[in-house]
Amino acid sequence: MVFDVSVALTWILFLALFPIAFYWFRRAWRILVKHDFSEVALKRGESPANPEKFAPYAAAINFIAGIIIVFVIIGILSGSLEYETWSAIAGSTLWMKFIFDFILSRQAHPIIIGRKKGSPASGK
Repeated sequence: MVFDVSVALTWILFLALFPIAFYWFRRAWRILVKHDFSEVALKRGESPANPEKFAPYAAAINFIAGIIIVFVIIGILSGSLEYETWSAIAGSTLWMKFIFDFILSRQAHPIIIGRKKGSPASGK
């Protein structure tokens, strides 16, 4: 085996799966067990008005993504997943986790069309 850029990137991707899974399981644990809703459906760093409403969805997104990454790690270590397969599963899981978190944050922070009450532009 020749050590080149692709081998280095493969190892970086594989080793990155461990802290990613840990971080996602920790977020699910904080939401479900500790009832810490500070990271639920953030938009520009702000929580929604009622984060506990969206907490089960955020916990499910994090937990399911963490489970998939753990199965990828197990598949890699057992030798049952080829490089193309596990990198595709890991990459798709990362992107889908980001996309679902984005969708959840946009659902938690609805767009209000028109002027807000009490804003300087409304004159009230």
